[in-house]
Amino acid sequence: MARRGACAGGSCWGLVSRSLQRGRFHTAVPFLKRKTGADHQWLERHLKDPFVKAAKQQNYRCRSAFKLLEIDDKLRILRPGFSVLDCGAAPGAWSQVAVERVNALGTDPTVPTGFVLGIDLQRISPLDGAVFLSEADVTDPGTLRTIHSLLPAKKVDVILSDMAPNATGIKELDHQKLINLCLGLLNLSQSVLKPKGTLLCKFWDGQESRLLQGRLKEQFQDVRTIKPQASRKDSAESYYLARQYKGK
Repeated sequence: MARRGACAGGSCWGLVSRSLQRGRFHTAVPFLKRKTGADHQWLERHLKDPFVKAAKQQNYRCRSAFKLLEIDDKLRILRPGFSVLDCGAAPGAWSQVAVERVNALGTDPTVPTGFVLGIDLQRISPLDGAVFLSEADVTDPGTLRTIHSLLPAKKVDVILSDMAPNATGIKELDHQKLINLCLGLLNLSQSVLKPKGTLLCKFWDGQESRLLQGRLKEQFQDVRTIKPQASRKDSAESYYLARQYKGK
């Protein structure tokens, strides 16, 4: 689990930014000579990635934690006392951030205690302060019943999704699959998201992005597109942040 208090007040993002400026995250990769082609390029980029190094230093499970940290530092979507549903939670980095930001462990007695529920088709290692449903399909009706039984108030303040389908390598097909996952989350919102709640979901650029955006605007008062600095520049991923849910 991430060190508690290390990221309070947006200091995590500041730490990464300062570290980037100082060049502290250089990593030597002497064994790359055994790699060739695409494997060599991916591994070299991965080992030199400042967010990969920062995740290790701050005990986050993967670099994606810094995407959520940046978004929350700027827009405050996670607050003490909030209930959070983290969809596609494995390996658990976003849940780590959520546990810290909503005070799910109750370590700060001066603010309300929140709740974090993570779900994924893959197995998720246990995390203090979070409840995980591993090897579970969020679109399955049985899973929805389990979600309701675990949520203290039956509904959540925030739905997070860093989900992505297994890539086929066919850009338009992968794009369509991810849009369908996001549309499924929008349907899920009707059952589990509180009025005025927030949905944050990843999507890949493509012709169906506007369809998803339009559907979100029907259900939320404020919808914006975000690409965090921790998203790689050559990645097609962005996030829709939808706030002020209109549902009953």
